[in-house]
Amino acid sequence: MDKNAIKKYATWARRELISRVSQKAEFYGVTSEGYGDINADSVDGHILSSTEKEQRKSLINRVCSEGYEQTMEEVAYTWFNRFSALRYMEVNNYLPTRVRVFTNKDGEFKPQIIDEAIHLKLDGLDMEKVYSLKKADDTEALYRYLLITQCNALSKIMPVMFQIINDYTELLLPDHLLREGSVIEQMITSIPEKDWTDQVQIIGWLYQYYNAEKKDEVFAALKKNVKITKENIPAATQLFTPDWIVRYMVENSLGRIFVQWSASSGQWSVGSGQQVVGSGQWSEKERIQKEQEIADKFGWKYYLTEAEQTPEVRAQLAAYNNTTNFQPENLKVIDPCAGSGHILVYLFDVLMQIYTDYSYTPSEAVRSIIENNLYGLDIDDRAA
Repeated sequence: MDKNAIKKYATWARRELISRVSQKAEFYGVTSEGYGDINADSVDGHILSSTEKEQRKSLINRVCSEGYEQTMEEVAYTWFNRFSALRYMEVNNYLPTRVRVFTNKDGEFKPQIIDEAIHLKLDGLDMEKVYSLKKADDTEALYRYLLITQCNALSKIMPVMFQIINDYTELLLPDHLLREGSVIEQMITSIPEKDWTDQVQIIGWLYQYYNAEKKDEVFAALKKNVKITKENIPAATQLFTPDWIVRYMVENSLGRIFVQWSASSGQWSVGSGQQVVGSGQWSEKERIQKEQEIADKFGWKYYLTEAEQTPEVRAQLAAYNNTTNFQPENLKVIDPCAGSGHILVYLFDVLMQIYTDYSYTPSEAVRSIIENNLYGLDIDDRAA
């Protein structure tokens, strides 16, 4: 993974997007200096449609409540977040339509969604509008419409990431997305496609680097006795957790609970998924050996076996780590700083291993994990 390329792109994209959404806001008469008549029918000769008027009102209300700079920052990141998610989904073939939004199948910046527009099966797509834009040869407007419709369609399966876009967020979507040098074009050309296939790490690194300059600004201000505001806490505290640390943490917490139950109870899986009962408690040497065997079986290379203990200490540990009637669906796992979900994703992987060891089918395991096991929270809604 080329982290230098990711950092260079993400820091540039933040500045570029804030500039572009600010330009769109100014087009509708909203600047850091004011916004004019909230009920205006036109701005600088541009006649507002009924939709634009409502979106402009929504934008002005947001600026009044959150401030101009905070609103521009919020909208810029919302689009950065969605662009990143769409790119991740198209590269890994996760889009329900199986139609790429930014590139063609050869990875070129020639959005497949434009070529497939008249054949696209997408919820909310108005085919009359598609035909009209195609007839007018207005490719930029067509792409803008398809992009927004794709985001709205994804709201059914990812409602937090892709809320229905019918407010100021849509109004401030940057123009000229298909031009050379746009935020999307630079995303495609700056970051190798293979870097998007390395699980969710790309999302975490993008987010950390996106906030890098903001973080520097916050700490520079802190040295001048400027207090960190609630809006700046995420930028000041966000730090991506590298993959090996994630694996170490999960394997020695969730993994250890499972291993301790398996080894200390004299029960362990023999590869067929069936649990077999051993001949009572293992000796310490046997327990350590069994722990390592279980960890090796699951490929937990960062798992550390417990040191050999005296019978008295082992009895105390057994009382403390009570795993009687261990059942996977009863496990509760939380990441209190969930961020981009890197730890939660590996928790999911390990839980899948545990469930399948208990002879659950993959579909049964997935449903139970999502419904019963995983919890996460974060002070930064954008990251979460």
